[in-house]
Amino acid sequence: MTDVWKPSVTVAAIIEREGRFLLVEEETSEGIRFNQPAGHLDPGESLEQAVVRETLEETAHDFTPTALVGMYMSRYVSQRTGHDITYLSFTFCGEPGRQHDRPLDTGILRAVWMNYDELVACSDRHRSPSVLQRVDDYLAGKRLPLSFISTHSSVYEVANG
Repeated sequence: MTDVWKPSVTVAAIIEREGRFLLVEEETSEGIRFNQPAGHLDPGESLEQAVVRETLEETAHDFTPTALVGMYMSRYVSQRTGHDITYLSFTFCGEPGRQHDRPLDTGILRAVWMNYDELVACSDRHRSPSVLQRVDDYLAGKRLPLSFISTHSSVYEVANG
């Protein structure tokens, strides 16, 4: 049997408050980078659950997704290791909630609010080209209702069974 190629599924959150966007500054194999709160989809969770979890883990903020901004596919080849990964990322926008007093995820240096000009000014330190594209799409008003996403109950049964 041949191997089946599969992209790595991730989620990301666009969180805007008073013209500023919530980002994380994180350690990566390529150095310190800026990214939206983002991470991998875990077994047994929906895309919406994943983005809520990742936002809390990386920023200590509650997050309520309200819409899907877009789906982004990109390929990353590490300059250091040569590791080749294709990412399929689902990006949500929504409302920030309460900020908790809790440690941030391993590798996250800090959560930071940036305006658009500050985000553009540090584009050489973005984790991926999608970081700015996601914000641009959000600012352009791109939205799909969450009802466009469906998670079958079997997803949860596998994780719990």
